[in-house]
Amino acid sequence: MSHPHPELGPPPKLPEGGLRVTPLGGLGEIGRNMTVFEYGGRLLIVDCGVLFPEEEQPGIDLILPDFHTLRDRLDDIVGIVLTHGHEDHIGGVPYLLREKPDIPLIGSKLTLALIEAKLQEHRIRPYTLEVEEGHQERIGPFSCEFVAVNHSIPDALAVAIRTPAGMVVHTGDFKMDQLPLDGRLTDLRAFARLGEEGIDLLLSDSTNAEVPGFVPPERDISGVLRQVFSSAQKRIIVASFASHVHRIQQILDAAHEHGRRVAFVGRSMVRNMGIARDLGYLRVPAGLVVDVKTLDDLPDDEIVLVCTGSQGEPMAALSRMANRDHQIRIVQGDTVILASSLIPGNENAVYRVINGLTRWGANVVHKGNAKVHVSGHASAGELLYFYNICQPKNLMPVHGEWRHLRANAELGAQTGVPQDRIVIAEDGVVVDLIDGRAKISGKVQAGYIYVDGLSVGGVTESSLKDRRILGDEGIISVFVVVDSTTGKIVGGPHVQSRGSGIDDADFAQVIPKIDETLARSAQDGVAETHQLQQLVRRTVGKWVSDSYRRRPMILPVVVEV
Repeated sequence: MSHPHPELGPPPKLPEGGLRVTPLGGLGEIGRNMTVFEYGGRLLIVDCGVLFPEEEQPGIDLILPDFHTLRDRLDDIVGIVLTHGHEDHIGGVPYLLREKPDIPLIGSKLTLALIEAKLQEHRIRPYTLEVEEGHQERIGPFSCEFVAVNHSIPDALAVAIRTPAGMVVHTGDFKMDQLPLDGRLTDLRAFARLGEEGIDLLLSDSTNAEVPGFVPPERDISGVLRQVFSSAQKRIIVASFASHVHRIQQILDAAHEHGRRVAFVGRSMVRNMGIARDLGYLRVPAGLVVDVKTLDDLPDDEIVLVCTGSQGEPMAALSRMANRDHQIRIVQGDTVILASSLIPGNENAVYRVINGLTRWGANVVHKGNAKVHVSGHASAGELLYFYNICQPKNLMPVHGEWRHLRANAELGAQTGVPQDRIVIAEDGVVVDLIDGRAKISGKVQAGYIYVDGLSVGGVTESSLKDRRILGDEGIISVFVVVDSTTGKIVGGPHVQSRGSGIDDADFAQVIPKIDETLARSAQDGVAETHQLQQLVRRTVGKWVSDSYRRRPMILPVVVEV
Protein backbone atom coordinates (compact mmCIF):
# COMPACT_ATOMS: atom_id res chain seq x y z
CA MET A 1 0.00 0.00 0.00
CA SER A 2 1.64 3.23 -1.09
CA HIS A 3 0.92 6.46 0.71
CA PRO A 4 1.99 10.12 0.57
CA HIS A 5 5.10 11.45 2.23
CA PRO A 6 5.49 15.03 3.50
CA GLU A 7 8.78 15.39 1.58
CA LEU A 8 7.16 14.77 -1.81
CA GLY A 9 8.27 17.33 -4.38
CA PRO A 10 6.66 18.49 -7.62
CA PRO A 11 5.92 15.63 -10.05
CA PRO A 12 8.14 15.15 -13.10
CA LYS A 13 6.82 15.74 -16.60
CA LEU A 14 4.22 13.11 -17.44
CA PRO A 15 5.78 10.48 -19.72
CA GLU A 16 4.18 10.07 -23.14
CA GLY A 17 1.39 7.52 -22.99
CA GLY A 18 0.88 7.97 -19.23
CA LEU A 19 -2.28 9.10 -17.41
CA ARG A 20 -1.98 11.49 -14.46
CA VAL A 21 -4.57 11.67 -11.66
CA THR A 22 -4.45 14.69 -9.34
CA PRO A 23 -7.05 15.00 -6.56
CA LEU A 24 -7.48 18.66 -5.57
CA GLY A 25 -10.11 17.92 -2.91
CA GLY A 26 -12.13 15.16 -1.26
CA LEU A 27 -9.25 13.06 0.09
CA GLY A 28 -8.76 13.34 3.85
CA GLU A 29 -12.02 15.30 4.13
CA ILE A 30 -15.76 14.98 3.43
CA GLY A 31 -16.42 17.54 0.71
CA ARG A 32 -14.58 19.71 -1.84
CA ASN A 33 -14.46 16.78 -4.26
CA MET A 34 -12.38 17.46 -7.36
CA THR A 35 -10.09 15.22 -9.44
CA VAL A 36 -8.04 16.23 -12.48
CA PHE A 37 -7.12 13.65 -15.14
CA GLU A 38 -4.34 14.46 -17.62
CA TYR A 39 -3.52 12.68 -20.85
CA GLY A 40 -1.71 13.96 -23.94
CA GLY A 41 -1.48 17.50 -22.59
CA ARG A 42 -5.25 17.76 -22.01
CA LEU A 43 -7.13 17.90 -18.69
CA LEU A 44 -10.49 16.41 -17.74
CA ILE A 45 -11.97 17.38 -14.37
CA VAL A 46 -14.39 15.17 -12.46
CA ASP A 47 -16.49 17.20 -9.98
CA CYS A 48 -15.71 20.57 -8.45
CA GLY A 49 -17.33 20.87 -5.02
CA VAL A 50 -17.14 22.85 -1.82
CA LEU A 51 -16.41 22.02 1.80
CA PHE A 52 -18.47 23.63 4.55
CA PRO A 53 -16.57 25.40 7.35
CA GLU A 54 -16.12 24.12 10.88
CA GLU A 55 -16.14 26.02 14.16
CA GLU A 56 -12.43 26.86 13.98
CA GLN A 57 -13.00 28.72 10.69
CA PRO A 58 -15.08 31.69 11.93
CA GLY A 59 -16.72 33.91 9.33
CA ILE A 60 -16.02 31.56 6.42
CA ASP A 61 -18.92 30.75 4.08
CA LEU A 62 -17.37 28.05 1.87
CA ILE A 63 -14.05 26.33 1.24
CA LEU A 64 -13.01 25.73 -2.37
CA PRO A 65 -10.44 23.50 -4.02
CA ASP A 66 -7.19 25.26 -4.89
CA PHE A 67 -7.19 26.12 -8.62
CA HIS A 68 -3.56 27.30 -8.51
CA THR A 69 -2.19 24.39 -10.57
CA LEU A 70 -4.86 24.94 -13.24
CA ARG A 71 -4.50 28.69 -13.78
CA ASP A 72 -1.74 28.42 -16.38
CA ARG A 73 -3.53 25.52 -18.09
CA LEU A 74 -7.14 26.67 -18.36
CA ASP A 75 -7.03 26.30 -22.15
CA ASP A 76 -6.03 22.63 -21.71
CA ILE A 77 -9.25 21.78 -19.82
CA VAL A 78 -11.58 19.88 -22.17
CA GLY A 79 -14.50 19.59 -19.74
CA ILE A 80 -15.84 19.12 -16.22
CA VAL A 81 -17.77 15.89 -15.62
CA LEU A 82 -20.26 16.26 -12.76
CA THR A 83 -21.23 12.95 -11.17
CA HIS A 84 -24.28 14.33 -9.32
CA GLY A 85 -25.85 17.51 -7.97
CA HIS A 86 -24.76 17.70 -4.33
CA GLU A 87 -22.95 20.86 -3.23
CA ASP A 88 -19.79 18.98 -2.29
CA HIS A 89 -19.52 18.00 -5.98
CA ILE A 90 -20.84 21.05 -7.89
CA GLY A 91 -20.56 24.00 -5.47
CA GLY A 92 -17.11 25.08 -6.68
CA VAL A 93 -18.03 25.17 -10.39
CA PRO A 94 -19.06 28.87 -10.45
CA TYR A 95 -15.70 29.88 -9.00
CA LEU A 96 -13.75 27.84 -11.58
CA LEU A 97 -15.89 29.17 -14.44
CA ARG A 98 -15.12 32.70 -13.30
CA GLU A 99 -11.58 31.94 -14.47
CA LYS A 100 -12.76 30.55 -17.84
CA PRO A 101 -16.54 30.61 -18.45
CA ASP A 102 -16.54 28.44 -21.58
CA ILE A 103 -15.29 25.19 -20.00
CA PRO A 104 -17.96 22.59 -20.98
CA LEU A 105 -19.99 20.99 -18.20
CA ILE A 106 -21.00 17.34 -18.69
CA GLY A 107 -23.66 15.72 -16.51
CA SER A 108 -27.14 14.27 -16.20
CA LYS A 109 -30.35 16.27 -16.66
CA LEU A 110 -30.98 17.03 -12.96
CA THR A 111 -27.31 17.71 -12.20
CA LEU A 112 -27.03 20.23 -15.04
CA ALA A 113 -30.33 21.88 -14.08
CA LEU A 114 -29.10 22.40 -10.51
CA ILE A 115 -25.73 23.84 -11.59
CA GLU A 116 -27.31 26.04 -14.27
CA ALA A 117 -29.60 27.59 -11.66
CA LYS A 118 -26.60 28.21 -9.41
CA LEU A 119 -24.57 29.72 -12.28
CA GLN A 120 -27.46 32.03 -13.15
CA GLU A 121 -26.96 33.69 -9.75
CA HIS A 122 -23.30 34.22 -10.72
CA ARG A 123 -24.37 35.58 -14.15
CA ILE A 124 -22.59 32.79 -16.00
CA ARG A 125 -24.18 30.96 -18.94
CA PRO A 126 -22.36 27.63 -19.25
CA TYR A 127 -21.73 25.32 -22.18
CA THR A 128 -23.38 22.03 -21.22
CA LEU A 129 -23.56 18.49 -22.55
CA GLU A 130 -26.37 16.36 -21.11
CA VAL A 131 -25.60 12.65 -20.76
CA GLU A 132 -27.30 9.66 -19.20
CA GLU A 133 -26.37 6.13 -18.24
CA GLY A 134 -25.16 4.06 -21.18
CA HIS A 135 -23.93 7.11 -23.09
CA GLN A 136 -20.39 7.29 -24.41
CA GLU A 137 -18.86 10.67 -25.22
CA ARG A 138 -15.49 11.67 -26.63
CA ILE A 139 -14.18 14.60 -24.60
CA GLY A 140 -10.80 15.59 -26.00
CA PRO A 141 -8.53 12.52 -25.76
CA PHE A 142 -10.82 10.98 -23.12
CA SER A 143 -13.54 8.50 -24.07
CA CYS A 144 -16.12 8.64 -21.26
CA GLU A 145 -18.82 6.07 -20.58
CA PHE A 146 -21.48 6.90 -17.99
CA VAL A 147 -22.93 4.32 -15.61
CA ALA A 148 -26.05 4.64 -13.40
CA VAL A 149 -25.39 4.61 -9.67
CA ASN A 150 -27.85 4.90 -6.82
CA HIS A 151 -27.27 7.74 -4.33
CA SER A 152 -29.31 10.10 -2.15
CA ILE A 153 -30.08 12.29 -5.16
CA PRO A 154 -31.54 11.18 -8.51
CA ASP A 155 -29.51 10.95 -11.72
CA ALA A 156 -26.13 10.15 -10.12
CA LEU A 157 -23.51 8.73 -12.47
CA ALA A 158 -20.19 6.94 -12.32
CA VAL A 159 -17.78 7.54 -15.20
CA ALA A 160 -15.40 5.16 -16.98
CA ILE A 161 -12.58 7.13 -18.62
CA ARG A 162 -10.71 5.35 -21.39
CA THR A 163 -7.36 6.51 -22.77
CA PRO A 164 -4.47 4.60 -24.40
CA ALA A 165 -2.92 4.51 -20.90
CA GLY A 166 -5.82 2.36 -19.65
CA MET A 167 -9.32 2.58 -18.25
CA VAL A 168 -10.04 4.50 -15.05
CA VAL A 169 -13.43 4.21 -13.33
CA HIS A 170 -14.57 6.97 -10.93
CA THR A 171 -17.60 5.83 -8.93
CA GLY A 172 -18.70 9.25 -7.70
CA ASP A 173 -20.90 8.82 -4.60
CA PHE A 174 -22.86 5.58 -4.68
CA LYS A 175 -24.60 2.84 -2.77
CA MET A 176 -26.40 -0.34 -3.84
CA ASP A 177 -29.99 0.14 -2.64
CA GLN A 178 -31.88 -2.82 -4.12
CA LEU A 179 -35.29 -1.15 -3.65
CA PRO A 180 -34.66 2.47 -4.68
CA LEU A 181 -37.58 4.89 -4.59
CA ASP A 182 -37.12 5.81 -8.25
CA GLY A 183 -36.41 2.23 -9.39
CA ARG A 184 -32.96 3.27 -10.66
CA LEU A 185 -30.42 0.67 -9.49
CA THR A 186 -26.65 0.89 -9.43
CA ASP A 187 -25.87 -0.83 -12.74
CA LEU A 188 -23.82 -3.80 -11.53
CA ARG A 189 -24.06 -5.46 -14.94
CA ALA A 190 -22.30 -2.47 -16.51
CA PHE A 191 -19.60 -2.55 -13.82
CA ALA A 192 -19.15 -6.30 -14.38
CA ARG A 193 -18.73 -5.64 -18.11
CA LEU A 194 -16.14 -2.94 -17.39
CA GLY A 195 -14.39 -5.37 -15.04
CA GLU A 196 -14.27 -7.99 -17.80
CA GLU A 197 -12.75 -5.41 -20.14
CA GLY A 198 -10.19 -4.54 -17.46
CA ILE A 199 -10.33 -1.64 -15.00
CA ASP A 200 -6.76 -0.40 -14.71
CA LEU A 201 -7.53 2.04 -11.88
CA LEU A 202 -10.67 2.29 -9.72
CA LEU A 203 -11.39 5.47 -7.73
CA SER A 204 -13.99 4.39 -5.17
CA ASP A 205 -16.22 6.22 -2.65
CA SER A 206 -14.87 5.58 0.88
CA THR A 207 -17.36 7.42 3.11
CA ASN A 208 -18.92 4.34 4.74
CA ALA A 209 -15.99 1.92 4.40
CA GLU A 210 -15.83 1.59 8.21
CA VAL A 211 -19.51 0.65 8.50
CA PRO A 212 -20.15 -3.10 8.31
CA GLY A 213 -22.90 -4.70 6.26
CA PHE A 214 -25.22 -3.03 3.77
CA VAL A 215 -27.02 0.32 3.84
CA PRO A 216 -30.76 -0.17 4.56
CA PRO A 217 -33.15 0.72 1.73
CA GLU A 218 -34.26 4.35 1.53
CA ARG A 219 -37.89 3.25 1.67
CA ASP A 220 -37.40 1.90 5.22
CA ILE A 221 -37.72 5.50 6.38
CA SER A 222 -41.30 5.79 5.14
CA GLY A 223 -42.79 3.80 8.04
CA VAL A 224 -40.93 5.87 10.65
CA LEU A 225 -42.03 9.12 9.01
CA ARG A 226 -45.65 7.96 8.99
CA GLN A 227 -45.40 7.15 12.69
CA VAL A 228 -43.93 10.59 13.47
CA PHE A 229 -46.59 12.31 11.35
CA SER A 230 -49.44 10.40 12.97
CA SER A 231 -48.32 11.31 16.51
CA ALA A 232 -47.41 14.99 15.85
CA GLN A 233 -49.87 17.36 17.51
CA LYS A 234 -48.80 20.65 15.93
CA ARG A 235 -46.51 21.77 13.10
CA ILE A 236 -43.89 19.45 11.62
CA ILE A 237 -40.61 21.06 10.56
CA VAL A 238 -38.22 18.93 8.50
CA ALA A 239 -34.58 19.88 7.96
CA SER A 240 -32.79 18.27 5.04
CA PHE A 241 -30.16 18.97 2.43
CA ALA A 242 -31.64 21.21 -0.26
CA SER A 243 -30.84 18.59 -2.92
CA HIS A 244 -32.06 15.41 -1.18
CA VAL A 245 -34.95 14.80 -3.56
CA HIS A 246 -35.68 11.22 -2.41
CA ARG A 247 -36.02 12.29 1.24
CA ILE A 248 -38.26 15.23 0.35
CA GLN A 249 -40.44 12.90 -1.75
CA GLN A 250 -41.07 10.74 1.30
CA ILE A 251 -41.94 13.84 3.34
CA LEU A 252 -44.43 14.94 0.67
CA ASP A 253 -45.98 11.46 0.56
CA ALA A 254 -46.37 11.36 4.36
CA ALA A 255 -47.83 14.89 4.43
CA HIS A 256 -50.34 14.04 1.71
CA GLU A 257 -51.37 10.86 3.54
CA HIS A 258 -51.97 12.78 6.79
CA GLY A 259 -53.81 15.74 5.29
CA ARG A 260 -51.05 18.31 5.76
CA ARG A 261 -49.85 21.08 3.44
CA VAL A 262 -46.14 21.58 2.74
CA ALA A 263 -44.17 24.83 2.42
CA PHE A 264 -40.51 25.04 1.42
CA VAL A 265 -38.41 27.49 3.43
CA GLY A 266 -35.10 28.92 2.25
CA ARG A 267 -33.92 30.08 -1.17
CA SER A 268 -31.91 26.97 -2.08
CA MET A 269 -34.68 24.60 -0.94
CA VAL A 270 -37.37 26.46 -2.93
CA ARG A 271 -35.13 26.63 -6.02
CA ASN A 272 -33.97 22.99 -6.01
CA MET A 273 -37.37 21.47 -5.28
CA GLY A 274 -38.91 23.64 -8.01
CA ILE A 275 -36.33 22.29 -10.48
CA ALA A 276 -36.88 18.68 -9.35
CA ARG A 277 -40.67 19.07 -9.70
CA ASP A 278 -40.46 20.73 -13.12
CA LEU A 279 -38.20 17.93 -14.45
CA GLY A 280 -40.43 15.18 -13.05
CA TYR A 281 -38.04 13.92 -10.33
CA LEU A 282 -40.40 15.07 -7.56
CA ARG A 283 -44.05 13.97 -7.65
CA VAL A 284 -46.21 16.63 -6.03
CA PRO A 285 -49.98 16.06 -5.68
CA ALA A 286 -52.06 19.09 -6.69
CA GLY A 287 -52.53 21.60 -3.90
CA LEU A 288 -50.03 19.93 -1.55
CA VAL A 289 -47.28 22.55 -1.72
CA VAL A 290 -48.23 26.07 -0.68
CA ASP A 291 -46.39 29.36 -0.24
CA VAL A 292 -44.97 29.89 3.24
CA LYS A 293 -46.87 33.19 3.45
CA THR A 294 -50.22 31.35 3.42
CA LEU A 295 -49.45 29.23 6.50
CA ASP A 296 -51.06 31.69 8.91
CA ASP A 297 -54.43 30.68 7.45
CA LEU A 298 -53.91 26.98 8.29
CA PRO A 299 -54.22 25.22 11.67
CA ASP A 300 -50.92 23.98 13.13
CA ASP A 301 -51.80 20.31 12.70
CA GLU A 302 -52.07 20.77 8.92
CA ILE A 303 -48.62 22.32 8.38
CA VAL A 304 -45.29 20.83 7.29
CA LEU A 305 -42.28 23.11 6.76
CA VAL A 306 -39.28 21.81 4.84
CA CYS A 307 -36.10 23.81 5.37
CA THR A 308 -32.30 23.69 5.31
CA GLY A 309 -30.01 23.51 8.34
CA SER A 310 -29.67 19.81 9.15
CA GLN A 311 -25.91 20.31 9.71
CA GLY A 312 -26.28 23.18 12.17
CA GLU A 313 -25.13 25.79 9.65
CA PRO A 314 -25.29 29.15 11.48
CA MET A 315 -27.22 31.02 8.77
CA ALA A 316 -29.53 28.18 7.72
CA ALA A 317 -33.23 28.36 8.56
CA LEU A 318 -33.28 25.73 11.32
CA SER A 319 -30.35 27.28 13.22
CA ARG A 320 -32.03 30.66 13.07
CA MET A 321 -35.28 29.13 14.38
CA ALA A 322 -33.35 27.62 17.30
CA ASN A 323 -31.82 31.04 18.03
CA ARG A 324 -35.17 32.87 17.78
CA ASP A 325 -33.77 34.74 14.76
CA HIS A 326 -36.33 33.60 12.16
CA GLN A 327 -39.86 34.62 11.22
CA ILE A 328 -40.98 31.07 12.05
CA ARG A 329 -41.07 30.75 15.84
CA ILE A 330 -40.75 27.32 17.44
CA VAL A 331 -43.50 26.73 20.02
CA GLN A 332 -44.33 24.05 22.55
CA GLY A 333 -45.51 20.90 20.78
CA ASP A 334 -43.85 21.45 17.38
CA THR A 335 -42.09 18.40 15.93
CA VAL A 336 -38.70 18.90 14.24
CA ILE A 337 -37.22 16.12 12.08
CA LEU A 338 -33.51 16.21 11.19
CA ALA A 339 -33.60 13.97 8.13
CA SER A 340 -29.89 13.63 7.38
CA SER A 341 -26.63 12.27 8.69
CA LEU A 342 -24.05 14.16 10.70
CA ILE A 343 -21.14 15.26 8.53
CA PRO A 344 -17.94 14.69 10.56
CA GLY A 345 -16.96 17.91 12.31
CA ASN A 346 -20.53 19.25 12.50
CA GLU A 347 -21.61 17.30 15.57
CA ASN A 348 -21.29 20.16 18.10
CA ALA A 349 -23.15 22.61 15.87
CA VAL A 350 -25.98 20.13 15.28
CA TYR A 351 -26.41 19.28 18.96
CA ARG A 352 -26.39 22.99 19.78
CA VAL A 353 -29.34 23.44 17.38
CA ILE A 354 -31.13 20.40 18.85
CA ASN A 355 -30.73 21.84 22.36
CA GLY A 356 -32.00 25.24 21.19
CA LEU A 357 -35.08 23.70 19.57
CA THR A 358 -35.77 21.52 22.62
CA ARG A 359 -35.51 24.57 24.86
CA TRP A 360 -38.46 26.18 23.04
CA GLY A 361 -40.55 23.04 23.50
CA ALA A 362 -39.99 21.16 20.23
CA ASN A 363 -39.93 17.38 20.01
CA VAL A 364 -36.73 16.79 17.98
CA VAL A 365 -36.54 13.56 15.97
CA HIS A 366 -33.06 12.78 14.62
CA LYS A 367 -30.87 9.88 13.56
CA GLY A 368 -29.85 9.28 17.18
CA ASN A 369 -33.40 8.51 18.38
CA ALA A 370 -35.28 7.35 15.26
CA LYS A 371 -34.56 5.85 11.86
CA VAL A 372 -35.14 9.04 9.87
CA HIS A 373 -32.00 8.77 7.74
CA VAL A 374 -30.15 6.18 5.71
CA SER A 375 -26.81 6.93 4.14
CA GLY A 376 -26.22 7.58 0.47
CA HIS A 377 -22.85 5.81 0.52
CA ALA A 378 -21.98 2.12 0.21
CA SER A 379 -21.05 0.31 3.43
CA ALA A 380 -18.26 -2.26 3.74
CA GLY A 381 -20.41 -5.21 2.59
CA GLU A 382 -21.43 -3.38 -0.58
CA LEU A 383 -17.86 -2.30 -1.30
CA LEU A 384 -16.59 -5.88 -0.98
CA TYR A 385 -19.32 -7.04 -3.34
CA PHE A 386 -18.45 -4.18 -5.72
CA TYR A 387 -14.72 -4.96 -5.79
CA ASN A 388 -15.37 -8.62 -6.48
CA ILE A 389 -17.48 -7.57 -9.47
CA CYS A 390 -15.04 -4.96 -10.81
CA GLN A 391 -11.73 -6.75 -10.00
CA PRO A 392 -9.64 -3.58 -10.47
CA LYS A 393 -5.94 -3.90 -11.20
CA ASN A 394 -5.19 -0.78 -9.12
CA LEU A 395 -7.33 0.86 -6.42
CA MET A 396 -7.36 4.46 -5.14
CA PRO A 397 -9.85 5.18 -2.34
CA VAL A 398 -11.44 8.65 -2.64
CA HIS A 399 -14.12 10.74 -0.93
CA GLY A 400 -13.43 10.36 2.77
CA GLU A 401 -11.34 11.22 5.78
CA TRP A 402 -8.11 9.32 6.44
CA ARG A 403 -9.86 6.62 8.47
CA HIS A 404 -12.32 6.02 5.62
CA LEU A 405 -9.57 5.85 2.99
CA ARG A 406 -7.60 3.33 5.08
CA ALA A 407 -10.66 1.17 5.72
CA ASN A 408 -11.54 1.20 2.02
CA ALA A 409 -7.98 0.21 1.10
CA GLU A 410 -8.21 -2.77 3.48
CA LEU A 411 -11.46 -3.89 1.83
CA GLY A 412 -9.78 -3.77 -1.55
CA ALA A 413 -6.89 -5.84 -0.25
CA GLN A 414 -9.31 -8.44 1.17
CA THR A 415 -10.83 -8.93 -2.29
CA GLY A 416 -7.45 -9.59 -3.86
CA VAL A 417 -6.13 -6.22 -5.03
CA PRO A 418 -2.34 -6.49 -4.46
CA GLN A 419 -1.07 -4.32 -1.61
CA ASP A 420 1.46 -2.59 -3.86
CA ARG A 421 -1.34 -1.62 -6.25
CA ILE A 422 -3.46 0.19 -3.66
CA VAL A 423 -2.71 3.91 -3.57
CA ILE A 424 -3.73 5.96 -0.54
CA ALA A 425 -3.26 9.58 -1.50
CA GLU A 426 -4.36 12.93 -0.13
CA ASP A 427 -5.26 16.26 -1.72
CA GLY A 428 -2.52 17.39 -4.08
CA VAL A 429 -0.75 14.02 -4.26
CA VAL A 430 -0.18 13.12 -7.91
CA VAL A 431 -0.76 9.53 -9.06
CA ASP A 432 0.48 8.37 -12.46
CA LEU A 433 -0.87 5.33 -14.30
CA ILE A 434 2.01 4.08 -16.45
CA ASP A 435 2.29 0.63 -18.01
CA GLY A 436 -0.73 -0.56 -16.04
CA ARG A 437 0.63 0.41 -12.62
CA ALA A 438 -0.53 3.33 -10.46
CA LYS A 439 2.16 5.06 -8.41
CA ILE A 440 2.59 8.33 -6.53
CA SER A 441 4.90 10.65 -8.46
CA GLY A 442 4.83 13.94 -6.56
CA LYS A 443 2.69 16.59 -4.96
CA VAL A 444 1.17 19.91 -6.04
CA GLN A 445 -0.39 22.79 -4.12
CA ALA A 446 -3.90 21.91 -2.93
CA GLY A 447 -4.65 24.08 0.10
CA TYR A 448 -7.94 25.52 1.31
CA ILE A 449 -9.31 28.55 -0.55
CA TYR A 450 -11.73 30.42 1.73
CA VAL A 451 -14.83 32.27 0.56
CA ASP A 452 -15.83 35.06 2.93
CA GLY A 453 -18.70 37.09 1.53
CA LEU A 454 -17.46 38.45 -1.81
CA SER A 455 -13.83 37.70 -0.97
CA VAL A 456 -12.38 34.54 -2.55
CA GLY A 457 -8.92 33.58 -1.31
CA GLY A 458 -8.43 36.82 0.61
CA VAL A 459 -8.68 35.09 3.99
CA THR A 460 -5.54 33.15 4.93
CA GLU A 461 -4.75 30.68 7.71
CA SER A 462 -3.06 33.60 9.49
CA SER A 463 -6.29 35.63 9.23
CA LEU A 464 -8.27 32.74 10.69
CA LYS A 465 -5.79 32.42 13.55
CA ASP A 466 -6.32 36.11 14.31
CA ARG A 467 -10.11 35.60 14.23
CA ARG A 468 -9.87 32.65 16.61
CA ILE A 469 -7.72 34.66 19.03
CA LEU A 470 -10.16 37.58 18.88
CA GLY A 471 -13.08 35.23 19.48
CA ASP A 472 -11.42 33.30 22.31
CA GLU A 473 -9.20 35.88 24.03
CA GLY A 474 -10.31 39.35 22.91
CA ILE A 475 -8.16 42.35 21.99
CA ILE A 476 -6.11 44.93 23.89
CA SER A 477 -5.10 48.15 22.10
CA VAL A 478 -2.36 50.44 23.39
CA PHE A 479 -1.95 54.01 22.08
CA VAL A 480 1.29 55.91 22.72
CA VAL A 481 2.65 59.19 21.32
CA VAL A 482 6.46 59.57 21.30
CA ASP A 483 8.91 62.28 20.32
CA SER A 484 10.27 61.46 16.84
CA THR A 485 13.78 62.53 17.80
CA THR A 486 14.26 61.19 21.31
CA GLY A 487 11.72 58.36 21.42
CA LYS A 488 10.39 59.64 24.77
CA ILE A 489 6.67 59.42 25.59
CA VAL A 490 4.78 62.68 25.11
CA GLY A 491 1.25 61.25 25.27
CA GLY A 492 -0.34 58.13 26.80
CA PRO A 493 -0.09 55.23 27.15
CA HIS A 494 -3.84 54.74 26.71
CA VAL A 495 -5.03 51.13 27.03
CA GLN A 496 -8.41 49.79 25.87
CA SER A 497 -9.79 46.26 25.86
CA ARG A 498 -12.61 44.35 24.17
CA GLY A 499 -13.53 40.80 25.10
CA SER A 500 -10.34 40.12 27.06
CA GLY A 501 -12.13 39.63 30.39
CA ILE A 502 -9.77 42.13 32.06
CA ASP A 503 -11.25 45.05 33.99
CA ASP A 504 -10.24 48.44 32.54
CA ALA A 505 -9.10 49.60 35.97
CA ASP A 506 -6.54 46.77 36.11
CA PHE A 507 -4.60 48.27 33.20
CA ALA A 508 -3.24 50.89 35.64
CA GLN A 509 -0.82 48.12 36.68
CA VAL A 510 0.74 47.77 33.22
CA ILE A 511 1.03 51.46 32.28
CA PRO A 512 4.16 51.99 34.47
CA LYS A 513 5.73 48.94 32.84
CA ILE A 514 5.13 50.43 29.37
CA ASP A 515 6.57 53.76 30.56
CA GLU A 516 9.66 52.00 31.91
CA THR A 517 10.18 49.96 28.72
CA LEU A 518 9.91 52.97 26.41
CA ALA A 519 12.11 55.13 28.67
CA ARG A 520 14.79 52.45 28.55
CA SER A 521 14.51 52.18 24.76
CA ALA A 522 14.81 55.99 24.45
CA GLN A 523 18.06 55.84 26.46
CA ASP A 524 19.31 53.15 24.07
CA GLY A 525 18.50 55.41 21.11
CA VAL A 526 15.62 53.29 19.77
CA ALA A 527 13.19 55.59 17.96
CA GLU A 528 11.91 53.48 15.05
CA THR A 529 8.12 53.09 15.29
CA HIS A 530 7.93 49.37 14.46
CA GLN A 531 10.54 48.47 17.10
CA LEU A 532 8.70 50.53 19.73
CA GLN A 533 5.43 48.78 18.87
CA GLN A 534 7.09 45.38 19.31
CA LEU A 535 8.44 46.43 22.72
CA VAL A 536 4.96 47.56 23.82
CA ARG A 537 3.41 44.30 22.53
CA ARG A 538 5.91 42.14 24.45
CA THR A 539 5.54 44.17 27.65
CA VAL A 540 1.73 44.03 27.68
CA GLY A 541 1.69 40.41 26.53
CA LYS A 542 3.98 39.27 29.36
CA TRP A 543 1.93 41.16 31.94
CA VAL A 544 -1.36 39.65 30.71
CA SER A 545 0.13 36.15 30.60
CA ASP A 546 1.69 36.39 34.07
CA SER A 547 -1.36 38.00 35.68
CA TYR A 548 -4.27 36.30 33.91
CA ARG A 549 -2.88 33.32 31.97
CA ARG A 550 -4.53 34.73 28.85
CA ARG A 551 -3.25 35.50 25.35
CA PRO A 552 -5.42 38.21 23.77
CA MET A 553 -4.48 39.94 20.55
CA ILE A 554 -2.41 43.01 21.41
CA LEU A 555 -2.55 45.92 19.00
CA PRO A 556 0.06 48.60 19.83
CA VAL A 557 -0.13 51.95 18.02
CA VAL A 558 2.91 54.24 18.37
CA VAL A 559 2.61 57.70 16.79
CA GLU A 560 5.58 60.02 16.32
CA VAL A 561 5.33 63.81 16.70
